[in-house]
Amino acid sequence: MEIDGFVPQILPSSMRSLASGVPPAPPGTIFALGSERGYAFPPGRYTVRFGRSRDNVHVPVGVNDSRISRKHGVLECDGNQWSVRNDSQLPIQLPGERLLLTGQEAVVEPGYTPMFIGARKHQRHLLEIHVVTARTCDPGDQQHSQTKPPDVYPLSFNEQLVLTALAQRYLRQERYPQPLSWNQVADDLNRSPDERLWTPKTVSHIVATVRERLSTGPDPITGIRIEDGIGEPVGNTLNHNLIQALLRSSTLVPANLRMLGNTIDDDQDQVW
Repeated sequence: MEIDGFVPQILPSSMRSLASGVPPAPPGTIFALGSERGYAFPPGRYTVRFGRSRDNVHVPVGVNDSRISRKHGVLECDGNQWSVRNDSQLPIQLPGERLLLTGQEAVVEPGYTPMFIGARKHQRHLLEIHVVTARTCDPGDQQHSQTKPPDVYPLSFNEQLVLTALAQRYLRQERYPQPLSWNQVADDLNRSPDERLWTPKTVSHIVATVRERLSTGPDPITGIRIEDGIGEPVGNTLNHNLIQALLRSSTLVPANLRMLGNTIDDDQDQVW
């Protein structure tokens, strides 16, 4: 994507998430990504639609979920600033536990913003938004350089899958999140279509292996081993500290929830 002459365009299929940055684009450009397709629009008088009807929106969200409206909402630019409006009866969850209700609008701040749409006790769908920040006037800055990816911790596919299930309440931006229990993680993963048998013991072993490995090395995570003097309840606190470190390093991002597919239903105690 070239900055000069930037025009509205479909994002390449290889772009799986916006959490780690976006390609070079003019300040004020918005990138929007759903589960099937994404779009980028430069600042101007544009309306970007998102919802269930893939043939009638720019960014499909929850295409197989009848609870999501065909045209659930829009992203609009007045020529300078982007905003999001909810045109459906189902709320849109914004960062900071804020709910965007029917007919309400909110300014989309520069940078990365994950939004979730879904009904209570059912799957919620991720809509990723990234608004390119304004350039600075410092001639020595790196405004035109490629965005550097964050220094993430290395995880295998199975480790990433298990930790995503363990941390899903954090990734869904729930109020006062806590790690899921081993039984909950195993039950959720056993609903996946790969037919692999997950047990609480297997899940526990994978997480314990990750904690032990990431507690040492050039960038060790503290507070994830019993030896670190963590009080009761030990397991919950260790996992909480691990999840927080993985979130801060962008090792886990909301887009990871797509790894869980359609297997995850919200727990009854989740806030919506």
